[in-house]
Amino acid sequence: MPDSSLPQILSTIDSWPVPHAACTVVRSGEIVASHGEISRVFRLASITKVITAWACLIAVEEGSVSLEDAVGPQGSTLRHCLAHAAGYGFDTSNPIMGVGKRRIYSNTGIETAARHIAKRTGMTFADYMNDGIFAPLKMHDTALKASPAFGVLSTVADMALFMKELMQPALISAATALEAVTIQFPELGGVIPGLGSFKPNPWGLGIEIRQHKTPHWTGIKNSPQTFGHFGGSGSMMWIDPRVDIAVIACTDRNFDEWSGEALSAWPSLSDAVLDYFDRAR
Repeated sequence: MPDSSLPQILSTIDSWPVPHAACTVVRSGEIVASHGEISRVFRLASITKVITAWACLIAVEEGSVSLEDAVGPQGSTLRHCLAHAAGYGFDTSNPIMGVGKRRIYSNTGIETAARHIAKRTGMTFADYMNDGIFAPLKMHDTALKASPAFGVLSTVADMALFMKELMQPALISAATALEAVTIQFPELGGVIPGLGSFKPNPWGLGIEIRQHKTPHWTGIKNSPQTFGHFGGSGSMMWIDPRVDIAVIACTDRNFDEWSGEALSAWPSLSDAVLDYFDRAR
């Protein structure tokens, strides 16, 4: 799409096989283009994990917890839980492997981390997330309604505010934000559900790091430093710090119902956005 404007590029989401889709692009902390109903509430599904991890890091900075706290199975820490390295299965209450042996993508690990925060702060995790993130960022249409691993409801407009926080952190220090997107236990391999097996499978604290994974749900033009998440609700979010650009696209069709098309549509949109800004330099 060499001669397309950014609004034209974003309008390609209208062709996605979903009932509703909305997206926005943030550059240097500012929204530069959007398409679709950005005030429509969507399920974020596993994109929730990024927000949960950010809340955990707020608790770290407050001194309520430490990343080295013993959390989960014997030998596991809060860091292991957030980095999918605690040995839990996807949804199992008991570990299926030793701590630090494999990157096992796990709702249980994230939920265990959230319970630790709730216990140490004396608040429900939903309240902690609201008071620590949604209220200060003025994400007025966002709330945690179910599991901290997949239960946030939000809008594209609100998530643009959260992406700005990921790009220009105000709720945590720059050093802590950098830790979140630094590869944890870098030697670990593992499976990304719906995508494939990777060795290594780089992950930060609740946040996937692209590095050199192929195939991938981001674009081939995304830098290895790109970080973010996609969700089973058919939505994706990434931030590429190399170019200071972020994209979120939300839909209301489950990923597994259009996974083949999504894994073509998302990289295509990502590459078109990055191409646009590359041409604009």
